[in-house]
Amino acid sequence: MYRQDDPNQMEFQNFYLPFGGQLDGENRWVILAKQIPWQRIEQEYSALFSQDEGCPAKAARVGFGALIIKERLGVTDRETVEQICENPYLQYFLGFSGFSTEPPFHHTMMTHFRKRFSKEILADINEWIVADAMEQNPEVAVESSKPENSSDAPQDSDDEALPPNNGKMILDATCTPADIAYPTDLKLLNEAREKTEEIIDAFHVPDIGKKRKPRTYRRVARKSYLAVAKQKKPGYKKIHKAIGRQLHFLKRNLQTIETMVEQGRLRLLGKRKYRNLQVVQELYCQQLWMYEEGIHSSPNRIVSISQPHVRPIVRGKARSNVEFGAKISVSMINGFGYVDRINWESYNESGDLTMQIEKYFRRFGCYPVAVLADKIYRTRENRNYCKERGIRLSGPPLGRPKKITEMNAADLKKEKQIHYQDELDRNAIEGKFGQGKRRFTLGLIMAKLAQTSEAVISISFIVMNLEKILSVLLSFLAYHYQTYCQAQHANAPDARNRFLPLQIAA
Repeated sequence: MYRQDDPNQMEFQNFYLPFGGQLDGENRWVILAKQIPWQRIEQEYSALFSQDEGCPAKAARVGFGALIIKERLGVTDRETVEQICENPYLQYFLGFSGFSTEPPFHHTMMTHFRKRFSKEILADINEWIVADAMEQNPEVAVESSKPENSSDAPQDSDDEALPPNNGKMILDATCTPADIAYPTDLKLLNEAREKTEEIIDAFHVPDIGKKRKPRTYRRVARKSYLAVAKQKKPGYKKIHKAIGRQLHFLKRNLQTIETMVEQGRLRLLGKRKYRNLQVVQELYCQQLWMYEEGIHSSPNRIVSISQPHVRPIVRGKARSNVEFGAKISVSMINGFGYVDRINWESYNESGDLTMQIEKYFRRFGCYPVAVLADKIYRTRENRNYCKERGIRLSGPPLGRPKKITEMNAADLKKEKQIHYQDELDRNAIEGKFGQGKRRFTLGLIMAKLAQTSEAVISISFIVMNLEKILSVLLSFLAYHYQTYCQAQHANAPDARNRFLPLQIAA
């Protein structure tokens, strides 16, 4: 059940403080609270609940605000609740009417909040925040570039109704690593064998003292695994032989489990063990196929039993050739990031260019002047798509470079400068990825479920956009304060009093 809260936003002057005083109107959390469309979020959130059945759920502002606080402070779920109990500004940000030292909710509710806010809802919230910020605060919006080469666009009857191209869009993709141990075939098989042994133990509970438990050879299997795992650099033959032994032990355990399931003991398994059994069965089939074929890759390859949705993403980076997590396609417009796609399978990001450009058209009502992307996006299909809509795709054209002559030397130099400037401008999205992975949680996703991990990724970009809005607004306030101090400095009769405001402003 969900109860609608009062949609009117309370003023910070009315926030009750038991120790007296009032909140500072220029505090960062007070400013951020004004940049979030709480009422629209409330409408989307309330649609998830029944209006007359079940216990009352926490308000949308409490749930979404807690996720923002956790991501912005970079703390755990438990620490997030502690910070809220200690800070009146955080309680105002969550929409409370006064300060209280009582925990507003249990820290385990953070997982439920992440489940309730899907990646689609969070994508809409991100667009609402950016659109409102650019509309209400003109200083936040970066001036869009003027249309370039608009005469190159086809002038059909349908195109005449379209507005001229405006703005630039930067595209790129990255991987958000999940919190899993580095997977090896031998380690995965050993973990799978241990999971099956736990399942056999659970099946045998009713027969304790009545029947002998089926043999699993767990000590022999563990000793065989450690004999290779403890070596610094075991050879290929040793690893291959050890994998074959673990496959043999795992096969024996799965056959024992199948026999016990036929006896009607599946009801003895809990939800987690039953899920592990399904994952282990699929893992065994994949590992057996790779072992017999002598290869090291498989479609939909499982690299973690606890997080079977995680896939290996080949990135080709110097630091790590393969990363394990979700792959995301991101577009950056006027310094704001939009997550256009989150996928756990590896894919070619060049196929997302048309989708991302069409999303740009739906957001702003026109196509961009230029799309800045790296080499993988510059396929022939994408070039033709951009050319039909008068969009300049960054990078040199296909074919051999033109020979420099006296006639085209100036044009070629200008094109070279444009390409160089495009590469400089494209660094902004690399910096956005660096901010998300170093300052926020994109560098290591600690959530365990696919849905909650997607929520963490989306929340990270929402917080980064809020940080940009906050930095611009605070700079705007600092500029006006400095202007005020300079005016006071010019009108003050005493030189000592004139110098004091400048010290404060510094």
